[in-house]
Amino acid sequence: MTVTLLVCSTCRAGEPVPEGTLPAGTRLVAALEALGPVPGVTLRPVECLSACSQGCAVALSAPGRWSYVYGRMSEADATQILAGAAAYAAAPDGIVPWRERPEIFRKQSLARIPPIGEPT
Repeated sequence: MTVTLLVCSTCRAGEPVPEGTLPAGTRLVAALEALGPVPGVTLRPVECLSACSQGCAVALSAPGRWSYVYGRMSEADATQILAGAAAYAAAPDGIVPWRERPEIFRKQSLARIPPIGEPT
């Protein structure tokens, strides 16, 4: 099953964006794309994840799995983000054991959302 890595491409991460420069979210998307595709992971830039005070934000999601939202990401974190996405793709329910998550995913989690239709 393919999982989706959503990346807020419009995030400014609290930085001014001078004319002629790219916002932090767009730079993060470019850094992720430059590392190449990850098997089982679809990268999907989105306009906003409404985590503006915690930008740059990314989310991992797939049908029947727990979803996660992470914040305070930057293009320097691209390798760890893709490693975390690969681990998420490999976990049948989307729950990666805490110690197996990249450090940025252990420390910068904003939300964990249960699968739709699952009892709470």
